[in-house]
Amino acid sequence: MDTINEAIQLVETGNIDDAMTLLADKTTNASDDEKFMIVELYYEWGFFEEAIKLLEDLMAKYPQEGEIIALLAEINIELEKDDIAIELLNSINSDDPFYAAALIQLADLYQAQGLFEVSEQKLMEAKRLYPDELVIDFALGELLFSIGQPNRAIPFYERVVKETKEMNQILIEERLAESYASIGNYEAALAYYERLDSEHPDILFKYGFTAFQQKRHDLAIQVWKKLIEIDPYYHTVYEELARALKEENLMEDAFEIVQKGLEMDEFNKGLFFQAGELSYELERIEESIDYLQNALALDQDYKKAVLYLVRIYKDIDKHEEIIRLITDIKATGAIDPLYDWMLARAYNEMEEYKEALQSYKEASIGLQDDVEFLKEYGYFLMEEGLVQEAKQTLMKYSELEPLDEEVVEYLERLNDSNYH
Repeated sequence: MDTINEAIQLVETGNIDDAMTLLADKTTNASDDEKFMIVELYYEWGFFEEAIKLLEDLMAKYPQEGEIIALLAEINIELEKDDIAIELLNSINSDDPFYAAALIQLADLYQAQGLFEVSEQKLMEAKRLYPDELVIDFALGELLFSIGQPNRAIPFYERVVKETKEMNQILIEERLAESYASIGNYEAALAYYERLDSEHPDILFKYGFTAFQQKRHDLAIQVWKKLIEIDPYYHTVYEELARALKEENLMEDAFEIVQKGLEMDEFNKGLFFQAGELSYELERIEESIDYLQNALALDQDYKKAVLYLVRIYKDIDKHEEIIRLITDIKATGAIDPLYDWMLARAYNEMEEYKEALQSYKEASIGLQDDVEFLKEYGYFLMEEGLVQEAKQTLMKYSELEPLDEEVVEYLERLNDSNYH
């Protein structure tokens, strides 16, 4: 023991080589207990090869000793030799005191390999043998949570939280809050978030989001404002907070938050879109257009912003701007039948019917099952004198919307008339 303590002191003063020489000399006449202590020191200091050599000597003498096997497996995991570790852990006898720990370690290894069913089997076996071990409940909760089965994880976390709020640096109440939120039980999730009383930005963000889902907009606003005070660079929260304020009809406050968000993140297209949307609802038309154009400067194929800007241009009768906007976007290679539809409508309003027809035809390729489009396209074709194409289009529409009597009667009149 004196030699081992001396080696420890040498390492603490930076004399690692001297410590290793001392321990190497000691192993020649050390007892088995002392050898195991030396192994633990080697492991702690990162001298894995030396530790393995001593452990293999001990295993030759004690081939069924679970503690030796488990430590050897742990070292192999550190060396990323998982297959060897699995083989070693599977060799530990079921009546060994280290068997439960071996099952948990095996579960981790199988989980890392994507063998989730095998991992669960190992943990369920451990649970059967040691039903009161909280660490097994925790491991089962973590496995099921990680593979997207929060509903099954909840009972295990519930058992753990009765005894402790934290395990392996994981907050159990946070896991329960997330699990309940994942299955849509926002009321239970909120209860756990309230119990957490945390100032961690990620937890606050999820807390606010859960409150928002529960339509507790007042609470979401309160929590997210607190988050911004703690971490003003938490970019994601600005969009969400603005949404909550808008739900409470606090439009000016929502707009102010979006502007603050843009000060923190000037390349956030979502915030530019929100600013444009809020500006429009506050009847600041030109400002709205500017914000939406900024969003499109960041992503020219940002569909939501494109369609909203088209809507504004349509409302203020600037159909030529719609044509310019969509044409520019298509020139970048962006493909979307909605763009062609918007373009067709704009050309139609500008009485450029040839161009409108071409755009309607292009849009029809991707909108063959869109009832609103088919009805509009059918009537346009009729106005252009393309009777047979109009009939085919409206018949397709009627198949999808057989209860639209207006179109059914219109088709009957066409069939009864002299149109061919």
